[in-house]
Amino acid sequence: MTNAFLETAKRRRTQYSIGRNVTLSKDQITDLIETAIKQAPSSFNSQSSRAVILFGDQSVRFWDLVKDALRAVVPAEAFAPTEAKIDGFAAGIGTVLFYEDQDVIKGLQEQFPLYADNFPVWSEHASGIAQYAVWTALSEAGIGASLQHYNPLPDAAAAAEWKLPASWKLRAQMPFGSHEAPIGEKTYIDDATRFRVFG
Repeated sequence: MTNAFLETAKRRRTQYSIGRNVTLSKDQITDLIETAIKQAPSSFNSQSSRAVILFGDQSVRFWDLVKDALRAVVPAEAFAPTEAKIDGFAAGIGTVLFYEDQDVIKGLQEQFPLYADNFPVWSEHASGIAQYAVWTALSEAGIGASLQHYNPLPDAAAAAEWKLPASWKLRAQMPFGSHEAPIGEKTYIDDATRFRVFG
């Protein structure tokens, strides 16, 4: 049996070597990212996921903020490899910053107090699904990406730089761009370790 979605999912991989040789326009990429997030499910249809889509110099600016934050915690003599890694993310055409709106979560907690403890967890689920949806859609469009988690180091600086609402909580960053190197094969643990089937 063939399944188009699963074939697309199999092609999604982490790509660290990215560039700016992308044929899609910024508007096309923006529409792709926005559509993927809008179609991603969330508990109670909360639609709590938010995204900041940065292109060109704006994307580079974000990774400069990350480097500035890392300089405060990484010893100077060990900073060169860290800087090279961050520069690799900045080499792409853009970056998606994934946020979750805490005001939405608080509103649901007040509306449904019985489930109050669950809404922050479900928000993380929604964010993960949105990230996967965007990553897979970019992959299908021939664009490489990786998922990074430098939060909370650059959170305050990014919020100030792009004047973001205080309720937006940064959850992940996705630099993206053209494939500038082959992607390695994914390895898998044994199915018997992961799955149980009954009935």
